[in-house]
Amino acid sequence: MPAYNGADGLEATLKELGEHLDGEHNEIVVVENGSTDNTLELARSIEKSWQFSQVELRVLSSEKGLGNALRMGIAASRGAHVVLTADDLPFGFDDLDQAKKLGLDNHKVFIGSKAHPDSAIDRSLVRAVLSTGFLVLRLAVLGMRTRDPQGTFVLNGEWARGVVGKLTEPGFLLTTELAYLAEQDGIRPVEVPVRLRGQQTRGGSTINVVNDAYKMGIGLFKVRAKHRKRRSR
Repeated sequence: MPAYNGADGLEATLKELGEHLDGEHNEIVVVENGSTDNTLELARSIEKSWQFSQVELRVLSSEKGLGNALRMGIAASRGAHVVLTADDLPFGFDDLDQAKKLGLDNHKVFIGSKAHPDSAIDRSLVRAVLSTGFLVLRLAVLGMRTRDPQGTFVLNGEWARGVVGKLTEPGFLLTTELAYLAEQDGIRPVEVPVRLRGQQTRGGSTINVVNDAYKMGIGLFKVRAKHRKRRSR
């Protein structure tokens, strides 16, 4: 779980995770990544006073960037399965629950997908159009069939730790790169429906259509170039 400037909600999120996962052996790996508030100090304080005996809490720190945090967390993980989620649990536990229903050992990659037809996501028209555009762009540049590679992930732990050394993206495109490498390995990510939690639908949009499209396009070409070079070696 990456944590960047998330001090306001971190304690509540970790308590919710601890309560949900308690009862069987699990671990939570929080990776703070360049926060300018007291996220790291708070996370370490919670780690010291952690009350859930069957759920281990570990706090790490990486360079700034979602991708940097996710790579560190995957590499540090030890479980049979690895869940990549955000520090505000945008879908609650829908992604994990759906993966369990389908059988965690039946597929190596599950994605909590906003693009699944059964997902309950309150999107603006601009966001919906932009998401469709990004889907087409990913298909054109990378040949990707995954509809929402920027959702949450439930991964086979052995596969995830085996592929993490190939991941290079420092920022938000890390999960797209991860889904791309899965498809290259012959793995078709299974996208499962999710519901965006109520608090996630509030607040104004941070979309910048031109800037976001430009960053996505340049990033996708970089991902393709990096992994083409790897395949040619």
